[in-house]
Amino acid sequence: MSCQTQKVPSTPLKSILNFRDVGRTINILLSSPLLTPGLLYRGARPDEASHQDRTSLSEIYNIRSIIDLRSATEHLSQADKRNGKVSSSVAAPHIESSTVEAIQIDGFSYHEINLNGGAFTRALLWRLSWFNLARVVSYMAMGYRIEAIRVLAEEVMVPRGLIGLGTDSLDYGTTEMRAIFKIFADAGNYPIFVHCTQGKDRTGLVVLLLLLLCKVPSDIINADYMASERELMSEREERVREMKDVGFTEDFADCPSDWVEGVIGHLKEVYGGVENYLRRTGVNDEMQARIRNVLLEQR
Repeated sequence: MSCQTQKVPSTPLKSILNFRDVGRTINILLSSPLLTPGLLYRGARPDEASHQDRTSLSEIYNIRSIIDLRSATEHLSQADKRNGKVSSSVAAPHIESSTVEAIQIDGFSYHEINLNGGAFTRALLWRLSWFNLARVVSYMAMGYRIEAIRVLAEEVMVPRGLIGLGTDSLDYGTTEMRAIFKIFADAGNYPIFVHCTQGKDRTGLVVLLLLLLCKVPSDIINADYMASERELMSEREERVREMKDVGFTEDFADCPSDWVEGVIGHLKEVYGGVENYLRRTGVNDEMQARIRNVLLEQR
């Protein structure tokens, strides 16, 4: 763990992993007040949050809006876990027809936006050979959700790696990104808590774009991202077991040290930077300015 990452405060909540105030974290890492604390929070799923931590979200952190980036697959898996069924809650595309209502905590404005749905899922499926595509379609038709995910994981997602999947989310998740950043562009939605299952990669991608928009240096963004590995250590063994069950390798539970560099490199090479990328998604200059005005420390 780098010296910078060690500066990142551990989660103050006992039942919500990887939770932190992004503004406060960045200011600590920079040793300078760049962002306004208390407006943007990131973390893992709050589904099992205790009554005390749910109260903290509203009464201590004053959170108004929650952005849930998970897929229907993950919501279904969480429901299976609650009901004592054997399942997996690893990040996976929405490739099943079953639906289930996500757990929502009273008192917050919820925005459920599956960052790995739609065009992203189709792009992964079309990377399969015809034989494996037929296998996935057949498994889906028979209701074998885990088997379908395993084929997609082994044949496409593992070879792509976390950096490849992150850049795929950028390239094919433009509709979802536009919806997410529309929320961030409205000052009335803050404070905002954004999460996925672990608050690591999809959450990390959204936070990375926000921080780049606010001109946060890449090494500081990386230190914040890498802190998630430490914060998720308590559930790593369980997460690795779940991932292996559906075809993922152990390293998907970790934070690659070159992930931030790889994603930023893709943004620069393909789009010419974060501002141009956001324009391509439909987040215009006015919206970008509103986000910066909210997040940047007013001097």
